[in-house]
Amino acid sequence: MLERRTLHDDLVDHLVRSTPLARGEAARVVLDVLAYFDETTEEFVRRRHRELRARGLTNEAIFERIAEELPRRAVAPPGLSLRQLRRIVYG
Repeated sequence: MLERRTLHDDLVDHLVRSTPLARGEAARVVLDVLAYFDETTEEFVRRRHRELRARGLTNEAIFERIAEELPRRAVAPPGLSLRQLRRIVYG
């Protein structure tokens, strides 16, 4: 069976050489990382709100924490106020 080549084969090859991962596992890791970085600001805010809410944090603590986390994203979004963060979650 022929292997299908992808845009990120060089990265998959590197992971296979430098880790104990098999090629299929390395490809899945690459796809997971790419999906993580493809997440929009709105998706990130909603996801983090759900995760932090599930841990029992209050909205006040959640929105302050999200505001602190956003600038550390790989591609930092523009600064958002706490009100803008609330609007992303609640519309």
